[in-house]
Amino acid sequence: MIYFDDLLKSDNIDYAVSQIAKDFRSKHQFPEVRQLGVIVADVEIAAVELEEKGIGPFFIASDTLKFWNERGENRTFSGKLGVACHKGYEIELLEPGVGSTFYKTCVDEKGRMVVQHLGFLVNDVDAHTRELEKAGCSTWVRGKIKSFPIVTNFAYMDTVEQAGIILEFIDMRFLGFAVKVPGGIYHSLGRMEKMIGIRSLSF
Repeated sequence: MIYFDDLLKSDNIDYAVSQIAKDFRSKHQFPEVRQLGVIVADVEIAAVELEEKGIGPFFIASDTLKFWNERGENRTFSGKLGVACHKGYEIELLEPGVGSTFYKTCVDEKGRMVVQHLGFLVNDVDAHTRELEKAGCSTWVRGKIKSFPIVTNFAYMDTVEQAGIILEFIDMRFLGFAVKVPGGIYHSLGRMEKMIGIRSLSF
């Protein structure tokens, strides 16, 4: 397993991240790493811990996804996440949630934060999943988050055997236009949550 704390302790986090699934990503011409998906038992507790280290503040939200297709089976998934940026990477904290064991299986018994997946921004999630499926990596989860005017399509690929970690394709759009959300927006939303006394918003 890859522990987030080990990446933070690294003298060069860019180099440390670049080594994760390096050969596989190079072979399949992946774009630069945008996101580190970190599994935690409790997002709010983990966010406080990281904020004390100077990361964030985190924007925290919970939602129920009606479009969550896992191994070809349609499900409904409810979960909570926290997002902040650190040294150019989007740090996504994720709880186990309800409706799937996809995140739950990566919760560390000792409470350490586990880097479960790397996320990459692409313009067409389905096109990229098809290409990777041809290379023998199945689509683990295909999902969509709708929070008008933002729609996020994503796909978690089962690349564990070939790459050593799950890789995720992400297509985030604002009013239909592809966007890369600046870290400052997440941090501003996180400060707003703290100011109004609501640490997690529900959508």
